[in-house]
Amino acid sequence: MILDPIILLAIGIVLVVGGIIGLKLHPFLALLLGAFVVALLTPATILEQFALSKGMDAGAALSFSKKSVGERIATEFGNTCAKIGILIAMAAIIGKCMLESGAAERIIRSLLKFTGVDKAPFAFLFGSFFLGIPVFFDTVIFLMIPLAKAMTLRIGKNYLLLILCIMSGAAMANSLVPPAPGPLFLIGEMHIPIGLMMGCGIVVGFFTVSAGYIFSVWANKKWPIELRDSVDAKLEDLKKISAKEDQNLPGLGVSLLPVMIPLVLICLDTAITNFLKGSNVDPGSMFSQFAAVIKFFGDKNIAIILGGVAALGVMAKNKKDKGQNLSPFVQTALMSGGGIILITAAGGAFGGTLQQTGISAKIAELTAGYQMALIPMAFFIAAVVRTAQGSATVALITASGILSGMAGQANLAFNPVYIGLAIGCGSKLVPWMNDAGFWIFCKLSDLTEKEALKTISPLLVVMGLTGLVVILIGAKLFPLI
Repeated sequence: MILDPIILLAIGIVLVVGGIIGLKLHPFLALLLGAFVVALLTPATILEQFALSKGMDAGAALSFSKKSVGERIATEFGNTCAKIGILIAMAAIIGKCMLESGAAERIIRSLLKFTGVDKAPFAFLFGSFFLGIPVFFDTVIFLMIPLAKAMTLRIGKNYLLLILCIMSGAAMANSLVPPAPGPLFLIGEMHIPIGLMMGCGIVVGFFTVSAGYIFSVWANKKWPIELRDSVDAKLEDLKKISAKEDQNLPGLGVSLLPVMIPLVLICLDTAITNFLKGSNVDPGSMFSQFAAVIKFFGDKNIAIILGGVAALGVMAKNKKDKGQNLSPFVQTALMSGGGIILITAAGGAFGGTLQQTGISAKIAELTAGYQMALIPMAFFIAAVVRTAQGSATVALITASGILSGMAGQANLAFNPVYIGLAIGCGSKLVPWMNDAGFWIFCKLSDLTEKEALKTISPLLVVMGLTGLVVILIGAKLFPLI
């Protein structure tokens, strides 16, 4: 008997959520269990259809359908590791070194002088949003969480508020503003000018992150969470650093290097790549050679490795015992990072096996004849796909593929950019255990799974729904046609 993809999704949800919250299983084990059962219950005919839908030829699709359950899980697990493994490992080293060397403390003290204590959350909110435009969501989280820990020690409160502000800004930029991968695909599929999507995405983003801030303030008052001990950031050590005199901390410019090196390189690579797409530059010119160098160093993995080297340099220069080896610091950071990599990759394996059930095609089929206004429909489709398989980028790609034909209608009463924005906001709903980003944020911030579900998940729901309302108003008042 072939089970419907919706039923397989329900089984996966029960196994993962029930395993973690009910049976107290480690997330790594619960996610692998969910992936195993979903993969086991997915028949070869469905796997073959899935492979064909991904562009494989008939022979490759048949070969894919014959892969064992273990091989398919391991492949999805490895694919996720390939995307985030180096990033997480190096980010753990950067965070550890910035905290231990006092670099994070220096940045926080400088930020407080500029914004004041009361406005510090705004700096994290809008800083994360604009960082999230050119830089991957995961990278923003890796770079900002150590700063939130240092800021909490400095002001003595509002840890949950600060980390939710980081999530608010980074998550919305990731789905609304090119050149983030999802929006970049979306504008190509729906033929939306990149400048229009960027401008409108920033406007909608302002409203959504403002709603996110209001929710974050409320959640921080209702469920205050204190900064906790973690393997790579002991509170006792952080308190000693926060008590240091200014002259005993590294300079601001040096402290910023581990963050700025990857940020500048990734931004340069993005800008040059987009420029070259629309121009006829001589391949042998100096500019082309410069672009090739930037493309090499602007790769997210290379860029963050260079940031890690800078962080180790700052650590070496500012550690208490000048003769002390850096290996213990790196070892501690990698112990923390390794656990995050395993959990995140298991989440990727679970999400991957859900996709292989044909859940996206099923959702497309269910919504094909849905008589509903296009903007809410776009939002709804993206939200269902995101909740079902965990990836905001996959939700963006799936929904834009379903709606690209409708967006080109000659009688459309508003610019297709509003449909694209609705897809972006819908792709925020609802993050849970099948989402790699959920686990990265949960583990880096030291929240429990239950705390993450009652703070992060509703936060993104609030921001997504706010975006939908703003988009509907905008399409009515400013149709842009």
